[in-house]
Amino acid sequence: MARTPARLTVLSGPSGVGKGTVVAEVRRRHPEVWVSVSVTTRAPRPGEVDGEHYWFVDAEYFDWLIEHDGLLEWAEYAGNRYGTPVAPVQEQLASGAPALLEIELQGARQVRERAPEAQLVFLAPPSWAELVSRLAGRGTEHPEVQSRRLALAQAELDASGEFDVVVVNDDVARAADELVGLLTASPPAGP
Repeated sequence: MARTPARLTVLSGPSGVGKGTVVAEVRRRHPEVWVSVSVTTRAPRPGEVDGEHYWFVDAEYFDWLIEHDGLLEWAEYAGNRYGTPVAPVQEQLASGAPALLEIELQGARQVRERAPEAQLVFLAPPSWAELVSRLAGRGTEHPEVQSRRLALAQAELDASGEFDVVVVNDDVARAADELVGLLTASPPAGP
């Protein structure tokens, strides 16, 4: 069987759409899929493990990464910064295996600029009402933060046309399998 060329795939979508849940299902059903671990200045939520869910860093170290071109992309979101360390992604792609990033819209746009060959996948909710319900059901944020997330989520939904593929998260297992299919598909031929 011929090896499929390594491809960078970016998964993005509005807050609360279930990106983390879908990626966790990808890891469970397809442990061979490599998923980048982002750095963040956000404090860990209950149950999150440093180096597994995120690399939790302080603002000074995050600034150092920016200054030394150590991030493929980075964004500020809801008062915190998130970024993708560039070295592990480059190592994964150099090994000939695909890489998956789970990032926010700002970061996806930066990846599009820096790596136009990357495949951008937008994870969409089945409906706006379902997204609002998911955000309200989290119970981890203050109401004013939740309001900001809803406003951002609407703007992010409006940006879905910037992506190569839209996957609707109406069933987590199906969405995970569709994402893995996109990761392992051959990229379209160039001109």
